[in-house]
Amino acid sequence: MTDDENRVAGLLLAAGGGRRLGGRPKALLPHRGRLLVEHAAEVLRAGGCASVHVVLGARAEEVRARAELPDCALVDNPDWEHGMGTSLRAGLDALAGAGARAALVLLVDQPGIGPEAVARVRRAYRSPRSLASAAYDGVRGHPVLFGAGHWAGIAATATGDRGARAYLGEHADAVELVECGDAAEAYDIDTEADLAHLE
Repeated sequence: MTDDENRVAGLLLAAGGGRRLGGRPKALLPHRGRLLVEHAAEVLRAGGCASVHVVLGARAEEVRARAELPDCALVDNPDWEHGMGTSLRAGLDALAGAGARAALVLLVDQPGIGPEAVARVRRAYRSPRSLASAAYDGVRGHPVLFGAGHWAGIAATATGDRGARAYLGEHADAVELVECGDAAEAYDIDTEADLAHLE
């Protein structure tokens, strides 16, 4: 792994309040004997991210108290109720001061995405101008990689729950799609019915 590849930081967005789950924050849901936030942080680490930043919001104090997140940088997003875009901005702000060259973004509520998909997308890093995304049968999904040269533009357009969708749409020709359909399942844990995916 080159020095530049070492500077691809994992960015875990884990601030949501689980509105459609009766107000249960997704970070605190149990999965495979631990909290979902712990599982997702380990996926980023196992996928090759040398550093991992975790953005917290809903019941952040409880997540800090209960979750074992060794060597992770915890970032508070006081505006989490205004959508995922605020968490993405908070995370990119934190990374800007940490010397990272790229952010590899994973959502806490997608436990079907494991280290192999993270590693594949991470390997798409070439320079701070890199843009890459996992694809599932050719359709863009998570995780996504943003070189630092794109962070300002992403932060300017990340609003509500859209995150970087608008920016990626505007720069679709520059996004390297990395097929991960054979290695991951990109379902979300959004509703009570989705809880069946947790183990």
